[in-house]
Amino acid sequence: MAWGAEAEAQVAVLLCRRQWRLLDCNWCCRWGELDLVLAKPQRLLLVEVKARRRWGLDHGGLLACGPRKRCRLARALRCWLAAHPSYAFHSIEAHLALVDGEGQVRWFPLEHLG
Repeated sequence: MAWGAEAEAQVAVLLCRRQWRLLDCNWCCRWGELDLVLAKPQRLLLVEVKARRRWGLDHGGLLACGPRKRCRLARALRCWLAAHPSYAFHSIEAHLALVDGEGQVRWFPLEHLG
């Protein structure tokens, strides 16, 4: 399994242990890909996972989720919601999960999605 896929699986397991239900993993549409989509009652969580073996030029993946990437995520999320209308009225949270080479996860809210 590739390092990125391992990191996504690790984050998914961590969130499922926190009572989130995994709805989709690596969901794709013409606008982009959603790494993880999870739900709790009346809440939807979108997680973009970045895996870096070490803190590098992009600050461990933090710079890899700039305005253009957030815009693509917002478009993909709208497409996902169109395909899953029962979640259209859930509150939506989006987070960036940075996973380092030691398996530590750092969480950053993705604000201004879209």
